Amino acid sequence: MTALAPYASDPARSRGRRVVEPPAPTRSEFQRDRDRIVHSSAFRRLVYKTQVFLNHEGDLFRTRLTHSLEVAQLGRSIARSLGLNEDLVEAVALAHDLGHTPFGHAGQDALDECLQGHGGFEHNLQSLRVVDRLEHRYPDWDGLNLCFETREGILKRCPLALAERLEAEEPGGVGQRFLLGRQPSLEAQLTNLADEIAYNAHDLDDGVRSGLLQLEQLQEVPLFARFAAEVDADHATLRVGEPRRFLAEVIRRMLSQQVYDVIDTTRAALAHAGVSSADEARQAPPLVSFGDEMKRASVELKRYLFRHLYRHPQVMATTEIGRTIVRELFAAYRAAPMELPPEHREGDPVRSVADYIAGMTDRFACREHRRLYARDLFAPAD
Repeated sequence: MTALAPYASDPARSRGRRVVEPPAPTRSEFQRDRDRIVHSSAFRRLVYKTQVFLNHEGDLFRTRLTHSLEVAQLGRSIARSLGLNEDLVEAVALAHDLGHTPFGHAGQDALDECLQGHGGFEHNLQSLRVVDRLEHRYPDWDGLNLCFETREGILKRCPLALAERLEAEEPGGVGQRFLLGRQPSLEAQLTNLADEIAYNAHDLDDGVRSGLLQLEQLQEVPLFARFAAEVDADHATLRVGEPRRFLAEVIRRMLSQQVYDVIDTTRAALAHAGVSSADEARQAPPLVSFGDEMKRASVELKRYLFRHLYRHPQVMATTEIGRTIVRELFAAYRAAPMELPPEHREGDPVRSVADYIAGMTDRFACREHRRLYARDLFAPAD
C-alpha cells in the first residue's frame, strides 16, 4: 500500500470495535475486517444472489458476489491514487451488499411491503444488521465485531427515523452522522461512487450479453457513443467482426475515463477544501465525486439502463415472480413459524422472518417456495 494521505482513515486511529479486542500481530484493523467479511456465511451466499438477471438465467451474468469484487477492484485503484486506505475501501465494498434479498431490488421492495408497520426493510441497514448481529462465528459476541469505520461505510443510507433509533441504541455511533448532516469517511464516499461506476458498466455488458440491449441502440447513450467511436477509429473491423471484444474495449475505456475523472475531481476538491484529517473530511461537503460533465453522462447512462434494461418486459416478468415468491414466503412463515429453522424462531417474530428471507439465495428461495406451495413459478407454461 502507498503512504496514506493525512485525510485518509488510519487504522491505528480507528474509533474501534463495539467489543474491545487485542490487536492482531500481522494485520491492521481494516485488514481484519476485510478477512472477517470474506469468511462470513453472508458473503458466500452472494454468489447465488441476483444482480439484474436471476441466477438460473445464465452462468456468465453478474451476481452480487462478482459485483462486490468489481467494486472492490475499482475502489482500490482509485484509493491508491488518492492516498486513501485501500483496505478500508475493500472491506466496505465486499460488505456493502450483504443485506440484499434474493431477486434483487424486487425482493427488497416485496419485503419492505411485508414489513410496513414493523419498521420496513432497507438493504443498507440489513447489511449492517448482518455484520452486527446475524453472523454467528464467535463465542463471545454476535456479528463480526467490525470497526466503526467499516460499519459507517456499510450504512450508505439511513432515514432519519432509523438514524434516531440507531443513535438511541448506540450513542455517537453510525447513525449520528445522518442526524448531524455529516459525511462518512472519504473511503466510504469512494466506495459509494465505485459501486455506481461498477453496476452501470456491468449492467450494460450483461444487457448486451442477454440480447435485451443491442450495440446499435446504445449509440443513443453519449458516454457509450463517445468511446465506441474511439474504438471504431482504432480497430475498424472489430465492431462487426468481433462484437464481444468491441463491447469489452468500449466498456474498458469508459471505466478508465470515469476512474481518471474521479481522481482528478476529488484531488481538486480536497485541495479546495483544505482538509488535513479524516475528521475534517467528514465535516466538509462530499469530496469524492465526478466532474460535472461526467456526472451528467453517468446520469444519462443510468436513465437509459432504467428505461431499456431494468424496465424491459422480460426483466420485469422474472423479477415480478421473485417479488411474489418473497411475499408468499413471508406469509407462509408468519402463518406457520415451525417451518422456520429453530434459530429463526427466537426474538421478534416478524423481524426474524425478514432476516431469514433476506439471507436466502435466489435458488434457495425458489426451493423453499416449491416446498411450501408445491408449485414452481419459474416453470415454463404448458
